[in-house]
Order: sequence, then C-alpha cells, then structure tokens
Amino acid sequence: MADATLPHEIPALYEPSLFGTYSKKIGMWLFLLSDSLTFGALLYAYSYGRISTPNWPTPFHSESIVNATIMTAFLLTSSLTMVLAVRAAVQGDAKAQQLWLLATMACGLGFVILHGREWSKLIAEGLTLPVFPQMPGSETTGEFANVAKTVPQFPATFFGLTGMHMLHVTLGVVYLGVVALRRKFIPILLVLWLAAWLGTPSYSPFHHAAHVLLLAAIVCSIVLWLKPKVYDSSDVEVAGLYWHFVDLVWMFIFPLVYLMSAKIL
Repeated sequence: MADATLPHEIPALYEPSLFGTYSKKIGMWLFLLSDSLTFGALLYAYSYGRISTPNWPTPFHSESIVNATIMTAFLLTSSLTMVLAVRAAVQGDAKAQQLWLLATMACGLGFVILHGREWSKLIAEGLTLPVFPQMPGSETTGEFANVAKTVPQFPATFFGLTGMHMLHVTLGVVYLGVVALRRKFIPILLVLWLAAWLGTPSYSPFHHAAHVLLLAAIVCSIVLWLKPKVYDSSDVEVAGLYWHFVDLVWMFIFPLVYLMSAKIL
C-alpha cells in the first residue's frame, strides 16, 4: 500500500479581513457612511431653505438655547463615558464596562427627554406639521401659528432633521442597553414604552412615536432569544462607533439649527 501524503501548505478557509480589521467593524463603518448621506441631505435641505428664504423664522429664545446647550452637554458627556466603557471592555473589566454603558444610556435618555420638551414647547406655540395631531388652541394663539403656512420649509426641515437625530439617539440607547444588560433590558424597554405611551397626551407626536420602543423590544427579544451571547470588547467598540457618530452629527445640528436661529431681542 502506498503511503498517504499530506500537503505541507493547507489554504486558509477564509479570506483575510478587509483592511485588517474584523467584519463587524467594517459593517458598522459602511452603515455610518450611508447614514452620513442621509444627514448630509437633511442638513443641506435646512441650509438651503434658510439661505433662500428671507423671512426664515428664529423661534429659539434664550430658554431654548439654554435647553439645547444642556442637551449638548449630555451628549458630550456620553461620548466620554462611551470611551471609558470601551476602555473597560478592552481591559476585561465587565463591571466597569456595564456601569459606563449605563451612564452613557442615562445621558442619551436625558438628551431625548430634553429634546422632547423642546418639541412640545414649539408645537404648543403653533409650530407643527400637517401629519402631527392638532393641539387644541395652538393653531390660533401660538407665536408660530402662521409659520407652517408662510414658511412651510422651516417646520419640515427642522422636525425632519432633529426628529431623525432623536430617533438615532433613541435606537442608540436601545443598542447600548442590549449590549450592557442583554435579556434583562427587554422588560426595562417595555416599561419605557408604556411610560412614553401613557405619559403623553394623544395630540402629542410622541404618543404614537412611542411605539418605536415597542417595535425595538420585539426585535431585540427575537435576536436575544434566537442568538444569545455575551458581548465582548469588539461589540462594545462597534457600539461606540455608532454612538460617537450620533454625537458628531449633533455638533453640526446645534450651531446650524439653534445658535444661528436664535431670536435676538
């Protein structure tokens, strides 16, 4: 019987990773690249409307500027806590990783609450969109009751841009909650959904938008039950890429939308 021989060089089973990094990170970078096009289009639409419209509204009083500044401070703080969470994950400190992720989520939740407060204030003053439920009395007594008719570009671009960003922050909080708490986060997410749905009046756009949290809870439940796992440092790093992108987008929105549209008395 002839002796069996084995080849000395066995070819690799997989191709080398693109740019020498892991696929999840490449996937997130590609997603952020596509998402930057969305925000770029929204920022361009707002900027074009502002430049081409002579009577562009300036609805942001000092109270709104202070509120937006606090919102910015929340996001800047969340970037710091996210960096610390990634550092703890790389060092293998699971407890510190979870605490810093929870701190990042708290900052993001504070941002969403303050943003919702700003939206509610502007809607109460008459700044609205046709798709929003009508708030009683706002169509006649609000400071900006005629803006939607005279300058419809402003509410369309303002609510479109800030609403898209608020959605990204909300989904980012859900994303970090899954990484930090895994299945334990599902009941918390359901409680947040009930609080947002039952705690807002029916004429508020957030009353129906709260169902985003219910949809997120369903999707997260399916993912976590079908493929349970312990998220490692690479997962935390990928989540950090998303979170820093959301923070970076706000650094364009804050001066363009708020500071440059402040009402000067």
